[in-house]
Amino acid sequence: MIEKTVKIGDTDVKFRSSASVPRLYRIKFGRDIFQDLSRLEKSYMEKGGEEASAMEIEDLEIFENVAYIMAFHADPTIPKTIDEWLEQFEMFSIYEILPEILELWGTNLITDVEAKKTSGK
Repeated sequence: MIEKTVKIGDTDVKFRSSASVPRLYRIKFGRDIFQDLSRLEKSYMEKGGEEASAMEIEDLEIFENVAYIMAFHADPTIPKTIDEWLEQFEMFSIYEILPEILELWGTNLITDVEAKKTSGK
């Protein structure tokens, strides 16, 4: 389990990534987080740091869903809906937050793969 605090506007938001995130995501949204994050990362890399308005609406929704699940996983006291959770923030660029979330997710995957490799010895 890996945690990271990211500043969104004036608010410090804690995010957590662990093996339970894909399940939480699937239960909440009925979608596969691995496919969604792959799509989101591809879209982000293709846009090369352009503003969020250049991203597809579905990609923005994926970003919001992933960010919410990782924040909820770190702090179950946050609002129970994404809309209520997003209301607490001023406008922000997802290009400031998305790399942090992708890094957190990637670090968690690396940690899981290394643990599986060493457990067989």
